[in-house]
Amino acid sequence: MKSISGLARGISMAATISAAGVASAATFVYVSSAEDGDIGVYALKADGTLEPRERVAAAKVVMPMAVSPDKRLLYAASRSKPYSVHAYTIDRGTGALKLVATSPLAESFPYISLDRTGRVLFGASYGGNLVSVNAIGGDRRVLPEPLQVIPTARNAHAIRVDNSNRFVYVPHLGTDQIFQFVFDERSGRLASNTPPLVQMKAGTGPRHLIVSSDNRFVYLLSELVATVTTLSLDAKTGLLSEVSSVSALPPDSKLQPGAPRPNSRNTDNDIWAADLHLTPDGKFLYASERTSSTLAAFSVDSASGKLTFLSSTPTEKQPRGFAIDPKGKFLVASGEKSDTISTYAIDAASGALKAVGKYPTGKGSNWVEIVDFE
Repeated sequence: MKSISGLARGISMAATISAAGVASAATFVYVSSAEDGDIGVYALKADGTLEPRERVAAAKVVMPMAVSPDKRLLYAASRSKPYSVHAYTIDRGTGALKLVATSPLAESFPYISLDRTGRVLFGASYGGNLVSVNAIGGDRRVLPEPLQVIPTARNAHAIRVDNSNRFVYVPHLGTDQIFQFVFDERSGRLASNTPPLVQMKAGTGPRHLIVSSDNRFVYLLSELVATVTTLSLDAKTGLLSEVSSVSALPPDSKLQPGAPRPNSRNTDNDIWAADLHLTPDGKFLYASERTSSTLAAFSVDSASGKLTFLSSTPTEKQPRGFAIDPKGKFLVASGEKSDTISTYAIDAASGALKAVGKYPTGKGSNWVEIVDFE
C-alpha cells in the first residue's frame, strides 16, 4: 500500500444529545488498567472532581491509548497476545465508549500515537526494537497490514510526530538515542532523516518526549536518571539539538541511576522516571517518577525552552501515566500499584499542584487520556 490519501478522513457522528442524556460535564477522563484489561470512564467536573462512570472491556495488559485529532475515537493497544488495538467511538454528551473495531498489531507496543490528520497510527515496541506504521480506514478501523515495520534499536519507548506533521521522533532507552524520521503525510510512510539519530548521554535511558505548542522545542524524559532535556527543533530540517537538562528529583533524593529493565539487580532504590506533559499554555511541565511515586513540576522559559525545577508532589503509587486537561486547570494521575487515581488543581501562577480528590480505579492503572468537548 503506497498511499493513504484516498482513505476517508472520518465517519460522521450525531452530536445531538437527548435531554435525558445530557451530561453535567463535557470533559471526560479515560484510564486503562492493564491487569483488569479494561478502560475506566470518568466525567471531570468544573471543580476538578471526578464522577466515575462505566468500565469498558478491552483486553489484558491494555496500556497505551491515543485520541484522534477530531476527538471522535479513542484507540487502546493491548500488550498481551494476540497484540491488538481497539478503536472506540466517544459519545460527546456522556463520554461513553463503544467498541467499533479490533485490529492486529505487529508487536507489543508500550506507546502508540496518531499523526495530525488521524489517518495513521504509529507504534513503538520496547521488546521488539522496532516501530510500525498502520493506516486508519474511513471506518476508523486500523488496517491490519502495516504500511511499515522498521527495525530500529534496543527498547524503542515512544513515538510522536511534530506539530507540522512532517517529522517523527522515537526515543530508545537501551541505546540512549532519539531516532529522527521524515514523515510523508500522503503515503503515510517514514524515512530516516539526515542524520538519522541524536545520541544522548550514555546510561540516561531516553523514554518519553513531547513537543512544545509552538513547535520550537522537544522535551525528553530519561527513565534511568530522571532528567528532562530541552532540545531545539529546526523547523526546516526537523533535526534536534540539545539545549539544556534538569533533574526531576528533589535535591535531597537518595535514588540511584537505574538500568534498562528487565534485569537481575535490586531495583528498590533505582530511578524509574515514566511520563511527562506540558500545560496547554506551555508555562509548566510535569514529570512522574515511579520509585518515589512523585510528580515533579517545572517552569518553562518560553524564549529559551529551558526548565527550572519547582517542586515535587507525592502521588499514586508507581505513577506510570498521567494527563493534563485541555484547559490546563487539572492534572489526573494514575498508579500501577494503586487502586485509586488522583486529581490535582494546577495553580495558574505558580504551577503548584493542590490535591482535589481520589477515585476508584482498576488494577494496574497506567495510562490517562482526557477529552474536552466544551
